[in-house]
Amino acid sequence: FAIFWGFNGFFQGWGWPPCAKLLTHWYSHKERGTWWGFWSSSQSVGGAVIPLLAAFCAHYWGWRYAMFVPGWLCILGGLFVINRLRDTPQSLGLPSIEKFRKEEAPSKVEEETRLSVKEILFTYVLRNKFIWVLAISYFFVYVIRTAITDWSVLFLIETKQYSMLAAGACVCWFEIGGCLGSLTAGWASDRIFKGRRGPISAIFSLGVVFAIAAFWFTPGGSYFVDAALLFTIGFLIFGPQMLIGMAAAELSHKKAAGTASGFVGWVAYLGSATAGYPLGKMTQELGWSGFFGVLACCGFVSVCLLLPLWRAVPASRKEPKQLPEVAQTSGVNQEEQLVVASVDAHK
Repeated sequence: FAIFWGFNGFFQGWGWPPCAKLLTHWYSHKERGTWWGFWSSSQSVGGAVIPLLAAFCAHYWGWRYAMFVPGWLCILGGLFVINRLRDTPQSLGLPSIEKFRKEEAPSKVEEETRLSVKEILFTYVLRNKFIWVLAISYFFVYVIRTAITDWSVLFLIETKQYSMLAAGACVCWFEIGGCLGSLTAGWASDRIFKGRRGPISAIFSLGVVFAIAAFWFTPGGSYFVDAALLFTIGFLIFGPQMLIGMAAAELSHKKAAGTASGFVGWVAYLGSATAGYPLGKMTQELGWSGFFGVLACCGFVSVCLLLPLWRAVPASRKEPKQLPEVAQTSGVNQEEQLVVASVDAHK
């Protein structure tokens, strides 16, 4: 089971980087947050619906069908995606999305340059300070997200005397809140902050700290209060979870969007793994107060890391530097001189 579950996670990890690349190429900067949020909300919908489907299958046909049916659905979905998805607009003879939307486009040099694997990985990912800050903040965000998903049912049963069914139903509101949080965060980053992802990520992360504290200190006995708090935590934590991945794609080279998203996603899954046995062992030693203390600290650290990115915008959205004047030179094409000047300004 451990081997197959490991392969399950391994193959699921293939989905995120290609989606990041597709969304970066097919949606412009001014609308990308809204559509990225819409796409990201799908995992919350799946997280809320699949447990019900799996329980139904297990009840009527046995536990193996609780695995078979979701697997078959994935295969059908995969075949549909293989048939319908396309590469970039340019590969189909279409203009880039920036040109189509009449927005600022990356420089001609950036669009036409073919980057090697080494350049993508080292120049635009591993040597990019923004990517490292986003990756580390992603680690702490995923600790919170995974810990709430994995441990909140047990917390409600042990400390607030919920039945297993009531606890599971209560935790479903976490996913519902996450769905709405992804949509709201994407829309707000587009409309309110003009495409900057840092402000919403920092604000939502700060809100998570207070929501987690409220969930811990609120006495038991009220399903409505606990469900509302789990809804709030989901709403707030899924915002930065979605936006950090998008910021990684945007703050790197456009052709390195998939690699940048994959790298920060890899660090995020380390956080998800930390929320398993290490956090469980810590909870066993320190109790639930230690559990919620760790989550609050993770939220605070993520806020501190995201605040410096408040004004960060993709390089292609920055005001272009003044190009040096190009003199008329005999024997040299003026357009070639402009390209050279663009390269110098870009550097």
